[in-house]
Amino acid sequence: MATMSEGRRQTQPRSSSSGRETSLWSSGFGMKLEAVTPFLGKYRPFVGRCCQTCTPKSWESLFHRSITDLGFCSVILVKEENTRFRGWLVRRLCYFLWSLEQHIPPCQDAPQKIVESTRVQNLLSARVPGGAGEGQAPDLVKKEVQRILGHIQASPRPFLVRLFSWALLRFLNCLFLNVQLHKGQMKMVQKAAQAGSPLVLLSTHKTLLDGILLPFMLLSQGLGVLRVAWDSRACSPALRVLLRKLGGLFLPPEANLSLDSSEGLLARAVVQAASAPLGLRTGALVVLRSLWSHWGCSRRICSRVHLAQPFSLQEYIVSARSCWGGRQTLEQLLQPIVLGQCTAVPDTEKEQEWTPITGPLLALKEEDQLLVRRLSCHVLSASVGSAAVMSTAIMATLLLFKHQKGVFLSQLLGEFSWLTEEILLRGFDVGFSGQLRSLLKHSLSLLRAHVALLRIRQGDLLVVLRPGPGLTQLARLSAELLPVFLSEAVGACAVRGLLAGRVPPQGPWELQGILLLSQNELYRQILLLMHLLPQDLLLLKPCQSSYCYCQEVLDRLIQCGLLVAEETPGSRSACDTGRQRLSRKLLWKPSGDFTDSDSDDFEEAEGRYFRLSQQSHCPDFFLFLCRLLSPLLKAFAQAAAFLHQGQLPDTESGYTEQLFQFLQATAQEEGIFECADPKLAISAIWTFRDLGVLQQMPSPAGPRLHLSPTFASRENQEKLEQFIRQFICS
Repeated sequence: MATMSEGRRQTQPRSSSSGRETSLWSSGFGMKLEAVTPFLGKYRPFVGRCCQTCTPKSWESLFHRSITDLGFCSVILVKEENTRFRGWLVRRLCYFLWSLEQHIPPCQDAPQKIVESTRVQNLLSARVPGGAGEGQAPDLVKKEVQRILGHIQASPRPFLVRLFSWALLRFLNCLFLNVQLHKGQMKMVQKAAQAGSPLVLLSTHKTLLDGILLPFMLLSQGLGVLRVAWDSRACSPALRVLLRKLGGLFLPPEANLSLDSSEGLLARAVVQAASAPLGLRTGALVVLRSLWSHWGCSRRICSRVHLAQPFSLQEYIVSARSCWGGRQTLEQLLQPIVLGQCTAVPDTEKEQEWTPITGPLLALKEEDQLLVRRLSCHVLSASVGSAAVMSTAIMATLLLFKHQKGVFLSQLLGEFSWLTEEILLRGFDVGFSGQLRSLLKHSLSLLRAHVALLRIRQGDLLVVLRPGPGLTQLARLSAELLPVFLSEAVGACAVRGLLAGRVPPQGPWELQGILLLSQNELYRQILLLMHLLPQDLLLLKPCQSSYCYCQEVLDRLIQCGLLVAEETPGSRSACDTGRQRLSRKLLWKPSGDFTDSDSDDFEEAEGRYFRLSQQSHCPDFFLFLCRLLSPLLKAFAQAAAFLHQGQLPDTESGYTEQLFQFLQATAQEEGIFECADPKLAISAIWTFRDLGVLQQMPSPAGPRLHLSPTFASRENQEKLEQFIRQFICS
């Protein structure tokens, strides 16, 4: 689940002191342009389907067949037709009448069910440490359960819920022009709710608006009141009381205590057993003030809510356990290659888990912890894939990675249309439509703080980036486009790394196209880059093999025209699929199940070779793909160069601040501000920790980061930096 928003605001023309800078909407283009639609032919691409490998039944049964024919609706548009009454007075009181007709499920007898749950009963019967048999009477434990449950939740007040819904509906109509929701996506969620099982919705929290929009949307669509977990430390005691009466849920602080604590054990048992349909927009009152001060009363925005296809958790648990195989840490996979100790990439998957370690998670078995972590990868992949690409992301990408020195507006119009079509061709959705001229006007108005428009004599406009830290914001916006071209970007950077030691970096494209690239070499470079990239960026599903992803990357490079198969004498044609040898063991294996015994099936790739295509558009497109990953890779390279300057040992937050300040100083010197992002600094530190460059050790003041003895030498630090920089295209 994700929410995305863009603002619409009438702005006045701006001009610089010299009079050359002008506004886009104050001058005509003098050309007739076609409209941009989010359709490929007749149909809109559907995004966010669940995993067909892990949940095949849900993939089939919970999919709405007519989803491409359904349009959008605005969840805050309430009229007379949305109530049971008619008349002029109803039209004036439709918001209030609508809120009275919302279905509020009655509060079930949650305390009794929780006391009768298995884990709580085990505590009462002294079957686990910390139970009643260790000095606590059953009656005292029952009272403690009641106390913890009272801290977690309270019986919702239907009158307060309806009153708050009415006030929130009026507020949202003042804040938004509309809140769009795809009817087909909601139909799938409603179909899953009709099955009778509880619904668990996870949000990517793209904006502060999620705490308001998502619960309100689900309530307005007849799904009842959403249960939302909230951090009790973020609210005052009085606010917690009010939110609990509105259906809020607060995790008890004892749930994060150590595993050997009896209070923490009981609190985690109560949290796991709690299942009443409670919860309502717990973040609403917290963000109202910040929203009002940020947007102001005169600026109304449009928002869109995305829902991925639901799936059965029970089905996933059964099928996911059968896909588990051996994995190695990033240190085992990549460190020997970085240091030059070996050249072969191990034939195994990477185990890189960045899920926060909390008390409830530690209370699970190791196998269940792994299940939760890999489930989060599936959910993140689906949520990112279901989010539509906005016009500001396309504009920021074009300006930052294709036209940093400036571009004429007439050229930008054509490239905006081309990039929109490429997004739709790759199965992603866009969150805009309309005349191309209006879309560019709106996009550039939203980015007006980062771009300048200069009028030239021929009547055209020149769009120029404003140098400075504002480029970091453009890099964040362009990151929304990275999942669309991620496979091609990984492949292009891998090819760049393969050519790094053969031709000069600034050599002509024709010289690079002469070299033959074997498929095995391409596989190796793609695997190396895959292991280096963070898992939350790569979005590789746990059920997907790395070699399958390598083949997908290679196929994408061929499909987009960057690579051309080169037929060598005596080798079978690359397109001769009819003569390909498939072993019986591979034919009968589940998708993605590759082990060491399957290495023979990849040996026939040794005789396949490719060249870089010599088509006219290939050099620019290749450079564009490489630059999509350049902010992250450059941040990693600068983090490697900072190792000999950093003050270690230090806490993770302290070293992150050190690295971020170094990135900012380097950006000021080199004028490259795309890397000066604290999120990239955190990602670099976590990757280096998994790689064995940094080691986290306990101390009386808490965990502290130390530089690994292996990378204490300047020579190994330079090897790490060179390994990363081979994938960066200048």
